[in-house]
Amino acid sequence: MLKVTGGSLVALGLTAAGCGTGSDSGSGDGVVTIRYSWWGSEDRAKRINQSIALFEKKFPKIKVKTDFQPYADFWKKFNTQASGGNAPDVFQNAIGFLRKYDAKNVLLDLREQAEAGHLRLEGFRAGLEKFGEVDGKLLGLPVGSNSMALVVDQTVFAKAKVTPKPGWTWDEYHDALAKIQETQGRAGDSGPYGIMYLYDLYLRQQGKAFFTTSGLGFTEADLTDWWTKAAARVKSGVYADPKKTIPAKPKSAVTAELAGCEFTWDNFAVRYTAEGKSQYGLAPIPTTDGHKTGQYLGSLMLSASKRTKHPEEVAQFIDFMVHDPEVGRIMGYDRGVPATEAQYQAYVPSDPVGKQIAAYEKQLVESRVLEPITPHPAGADVCEAAFMRLAEEMSLGKRPVADAVKQYFTEAKTALAS
Repeated sequence: MLKVTGGSLVALGLTAAGCGTGSDSGSGDGVVTIRYSWWGSEDRAKRINQSIALFEKKFPKIKVKTDFQPYADFWKKFNTQASGGNAPDVFQNAIGFLRKYDAKNVLLDLREQAEAGHLRLEGFRAGLEKFGEVDGKLLGLPVGSNSMALVVDQTVFAKAKVTPKPGWTWDEYHDALAKIQETQGRAGDSGPYGIMYLYDLYLRQQGKAFFTTSGLGFTEADLTDWWTKAAARVKSGVYADPKKTIPAKPKSAVTAELAGCEFTWDNFAVRYTAEGKSQYGLAPIPTTDGHKTGQYLGSLMLSASKRTKHPEEVAQFIDFMVHDPEVGRIMGYDRGVPATEAQYQAYVPSDPVGKQIAAYEKQLVESRVLEPITPHPAGADVCEAAFMRLAEEMSLGKRPVADAVKQYFTEAKTALAS
């Protein structure tokens, strides 16, 4: 969710904000300039710049200065800017960073601008307008939505005569993986044990969660069970051999034909078609009780600097980028399925992958399995990075399960206490 192209989070610290304006000043002719930063590809930059051209045409007194970086570089630069009290007026953000930067006094509460009529909070799909709420403050508005899904190699699943259906259980999922291994000569799954957001869903199905508002929502015994079973499945070959999947990166284990499926965000599905030779599809999340998936919708959002000199103009820009139908047509599913009804209706995908993503999220909404998102405390980004790293070390046999679990809780508690 936090990195649109996939991959781990980067653990970054932030010192107390220093002096600075946080935005460019207005010119003598009444024109103001705001700064907008995001992470992503050249293609995203092209789409965003097209959208900004429309905004500047509609709001000639507001100019937008842009800056974009690859994911890790973005946060390094943002961290430096925020430390100096000079964060961009508007920037792309994600759920794992809200509490972190709110605690550092970096984020603008957009509620006041909404109440002043500069920012619309109506017209969002499936309650997404609440996605950026933290402790009563509105710290961001989503530009798109996504949810966890199981990406499957449809050819492999068909040959193995496996058909995932909504409500299938974890036992049925693992039976399917074993069948794929037995009949298709490859692992069933690439290995889900290091995906923090999937483990969160698994915990939510049992009435727990990965996070509480201030710490971890599970025990060492819970994680020991999860990783012990994972280690056994890696050894048996039901989960792909990490000694093969790691060298295959950045290619997916599925498109590298090392596994029949893997869990990821639904809007990443376009990656598989671009990388692989087979046909790929989206399958539902397995359940504990045949119904509860623990899923929620959420994706990237736009946040603003608390130090901006132009909060009204910032709000108008965010409103435009979130609601304008033409922006929806330009952006497509680049940042997930559009968060507002206006943009969702404006862009109807014609490609097979886009249609699958739209159908998948429509099914989630209509089946009423969606729940509120788990709170993410400050330090969640560090927790995810540690979870992925230690899960990989465990799967490679570099750390016994007990040691990996102990080390994880040590690192996570330190991150969440800082």
